[in-house]
Amino acid sequence: MKLIILILIVFVGVGISCSNAKQSSDKDLVVISTDFGEIKLKLYNDTPEHKQNFLKLIDEAYYDGLLFHRVIENFMIQGGDPDSKDSAPGVRLGGGNPGYTIPAEILPQHFHKKGALAAARRGGPSNPEKRSSGSQFYIVQGEVLTPGKLDTMEMMMNSRAKNEFLQEKLAEAKPQLDEYRENNDQDGFNICLSELRAAADSAWTEQPQLSFTYEQREAYTTIGGYPSLDGDYTVFGEVVEGLDVLDKIAAVETDQYDRPKADIKMEIKRSK
Repeated sequence: MKLIILILIVFVGVGISCSNAKQSSDKDLVVISTDFGEIKLKLYNDTPEHKQNFLKLIDEAYYDGLLFHRVIENFMIQGGDPDSKDSAPGVRLGGGNPGYTIPAEILPQHFHKKGALAAARRGGPSNPEKRSSGSQFYIVQGEVLTPGKLDTMEMMMNSRAKNEFLQEKLAEAKPQLDEYRENNDQDGFNICLSELRAAADSAWTEQPQLSFTYEQREAYTTIGGYPSLDGDYTVFGEVVEGLDVLDKIAAVETDQYDRPKADIKMEIKRSK
């Protein structure tokens, strides 16, 4: 009898544990409804600021009636611009926001595979911290890549990173180089520049090189994605159902601003 009671307790405990796990999982799921169908997304717990903000806007019905205002096949579909609600046809969109940005939560384990949910942001020197838009997001479609193309992308990424590293080192030495210029010492300037470049090249060899992980290579060569965005934008969720809907939206006809010629409205709710 004691053995039977113990077994029952174990099974009840397991049942409670599974039930709690499902409830926790449900809290992480949201559904985007469109005329093309539904896209169900899982939000990541390790990007809490983006998750909390996204759910807050969803609970406020902020996204309901907004458009997927930027669609590029084999790249991504983008929405969340408040200016897109009831926008006149043909108007260029993409500049709207809720009046705030979110600190970047860029993590190496979350990358731009097909179905990745990421935060849009302003690029360039005006946003060195890579802060995310308060409301705009995109879902990656991308394309399937060959291992060889990934190898080439790795080389290009490292070349770009090396050039940025060199420019940083030269910027640090600008006062020294300016002194040679002021003294009209061209020979000294050239020697100093050559030494700086050699020192920067040597220092670069000690920097960790960029390379795709096994998980990235597996995803990019099977389901596809857009790896060149990795490390620059916060990925805070992924599609768990509805990749076919993503493909349908990505294939629509667009204008010169990449805005669909026929509006694609969205409604986003927490999953029931």
